[in-house]
Amino acid sequence: MTSIIKLTALSGVQEESALCYLLQVDEFRFLLDCGWDENFSMDVIDSLKRYVHQVDAVLLSHPDPIHLGALPYAVGKLGLNCTIYATIPVYKMGQMFMYDLYQSRNNSEDFTLFTLDDVDSAFDKIQQLKYSQIVNLKGKGHGLSITPVPAGHMIGGTVWKIVKDGEEEIVYAVDFNHKREIHLNGCTLESISRPSLLITDSFNASYVQPRRKQRDEQLLTNVMETLRGDGNVLIAVDTAGRVLELAQLLDQIWRSKDAGLGVYPLALLNNVSYNVVEFSKSQVEWMSDKLMRCFEDKRNNPFQFRHLNQCHNLADLARVPSPKVVLCSQPDLESGFSRELFIQWCQHAKNSIILTYRTTPGTLARYLIDHPGEKMLDLEVRKRVKLEGKELEEFLENEKVKKEVAKKMEQEKVEDVDSSEESDMENDDDQPAAVKTKHHDLMMRGEGSRKGSFFKQAKKSYPMFPVHEERIKWDEYGEIIRLEDFLVPELQATEDEKSKMDSGLTNGEEPMVQDLSVVPTKCVSSVENLEIKARVMYIDYEGRSDGDSIKKIINQMKPRQLVIVHGPPHASLDLAESCKAFTKDIKVYTPKLQETIDATSETHIYQVRLKDSLVSSLQLCKAKDTELSWIDGVLDMRVVKVDTGVMLEKGVREEPEDSEQPMDTLPELAVEHSAAAVAAQRAMKSLFGEDEKEPSEESDVIPTLEPLPQHEVPGHHSVFINEPRLSDFKQVLLKEGIQAEFVGGVLVCNNMVAVRKTEAGRIGLEGCMCDDYFKIRELLYQQYAIV
Repeated sequence: MTSIIKLTALSGVQEESALCYLLQVDEFRFLLDCGWDENFSMDVIDSLKRYVHQVDAVLLSHPDPIHLGALPYAVGKLGLNCTIYATIPVYKMGQMFMYDLYQSRNNSEDFTLFTLDDVDSAFDKIQQLKYSQIVNLKGKGHGLSITPVPAGHMIGGTVWKIVKDGEEEIVYAVDFNHKREIHLNGCTLESISRPSLLITDSFNASYVQPRRKQRDEQLLTNVMETLRGDGNVLIAVDTAGRVLELAQLLDQIWRSKDAGLGVYPLALLNNVSYNVVEFSKSQVEWMSDKLMRCFEDKRNNPFQFRHLNQCHNLADLARVPSPKVVLCSQPDLESGFSRELFIQWCQHAKNSIILTYRTTPGTLARYLIDHPGEKMLDLEVRKRVKLEGKELEEFLENEKVKKEVAKKMEQEKVEDVDSSEESDMENDDDQPAAVKTKHHDLMMRGEGSRKGSFFKQAKKSYPMFPVHEERIKWDEYGEIIRLEDFLVPELQATEDEKSKMDSGLTNGEEPMVQDLSVVPTKCVSSVENLEIKARVMYIDYEGRSDGDSIKKIINQMKPRQLVIVHGPPHASLDLAESCKAFTKDIKVYTPKLQETIDATSETHIYQVRLKDSLVSSLQLCKAKDTELSWIDGVLDMRVVKVDTGVMLEKGVREEPEDSEQPMDTLPELAVEHSAAAVAAQRAMKSLFGEDEKEPSEESDVIPTLEPLPQHEVPGHHSVFINEPRLSDFKQVLLKEGIQAEFVGGVLVCNNMVAVRKTEAGRIGLEGCMCDDYFKIRELLYQQYAIV
């Protein structure tokens, strides 16, 4: 059964920006990745906004922001509401990426695009999968299955395999790495052979990668020279992806006595460093075979680092003595601790800056990679500072007003709750409330009396000390517990001491930074002219396959169709030409931004709407898992724009290979004569995918198929579909008590009738006209769906 397959590029084609693509398989729409670039360009959001309500499922391939960065915004602001599929590490590490990204931005600017609550609500929608776990979709996705396969590059990195009815196989493979690394195995794309469609990227298609040994030596030499020259090394890395590879490599180097680097400190600095290492310890089964063996044989967790100090802010880092090596996020140097340390360290010649990742063009890190000799740089310095003077007074006044309003509202709520309590409970509360509100001595006059009371009260007021009896409050689960009552004083004291230490100054060379999350602050920015004296070097630790390997892997897979995304135009063109040179019969697409490509493999399959009257008159025959029927109808060209997401899709049937006699399987669809010939022509063009639609067009134009009047229906020969195998037919005959055996490839039944396959591949019956002949023919007919 052939499916309608279309791909719309929302972002990440003919350029190196974030990845986001809409894949349509019949009625079901997948969003392949939901990335956002480092500068948070709203072009991605504008593209996504048009299609967000049509998306039925999201597939995430890697945990970094360029693959899932726009997810919190899409869920929180655009209303994306569907199941999101990802592997367990992509779920966990993706959260770490987004937490760190938000905190890095919020530490230096008023970041409002999304909140941590948006991150949590987006990741709550994720269904976590394991590698090779097949998920069969339901509802509109009936017949579709998705399977995550290892991709390398980052922990949990995924190549998605989408299969329709066990036949159409679509493979989405971006940023994969076939080489085995310290902490990850390589991908196994060669095992997927002859997919219907392969969607891959050309980011490294024309990139010549240095050998791993050469890169490791380059890193070690740079680090040793800088440390022995009393300088600090800043290695710009991501939050929870490629940093694991570098942390493993450096920890191994530090452990080896030959290098002699064990005396120098090694630090990991980001907002979630402790959580990243803890999550890594619990996900060893997703790592390389080498780390698995180390864990199983020695019971030694490879992420129990001996030399790596985990730091959460610059105050923690200041306690680490210099000279030191710091693995620091973000890799683009646009925000976070890496930008702050770069500004501090780049003006000293003894320091060294190592960039490990080619980020999006336009970022500071990419500028330094593309312009290695740059010495002067105008840089915007953003920071958050404490409020002082009048600003602080105004802030405190506003906070005071807010607290008073909140207190009043809370008191009103308490009064409402108390008034709704039982009358005897109210009476018990009267006296304590008065005691609390009135300042009095020993005598309490008029406490028991009520104002305006006509009758004299016999009850006397006796002198007593003020007492407030606490009434126990409870709800349907029992007594309400106050957390304050159970705080351990020692722990509270140690936390206070720790906060005091953090806010104080230390003897380190960097100034200590006070935690600004608990004091009133504002954001300021200024442009500074920096002279880059430090050594700046790019060493490739991206963990992607090189150009030659990508071309060989595609040649081994031999896809019928290839869509090239995410890469500069020259790299996409180079990869397309190379693939065409390997195999002549491959279709290669290089879509442009907002362009929709039709990758339907069968040319005689179209999409039409069926009238209810036509559907009710169909006589359906079952063939395997599908039902088929012959249609005689008229195409109505008075088409309107409709959302294809809810329309029934019908394909005009292909010519069957298994009919008993040669015949035409395409029904004669008579087209009504209409004066509006131009309109009809346009509709036919849209039906056959020849018209050029505007990029902003959200819906397809679908003609309607109406039933022919009964007297106009032409006759047709019966079509036999779902041809059986002779070995299967033999079992059917034996069950019916008919003796059947193969003689020279011919199935002989009761020594009277022969069933054989002709040269054309059709099944033929030979024998004398007897009861056995007609019975065997009837059983043979039952194996087909006849329409």
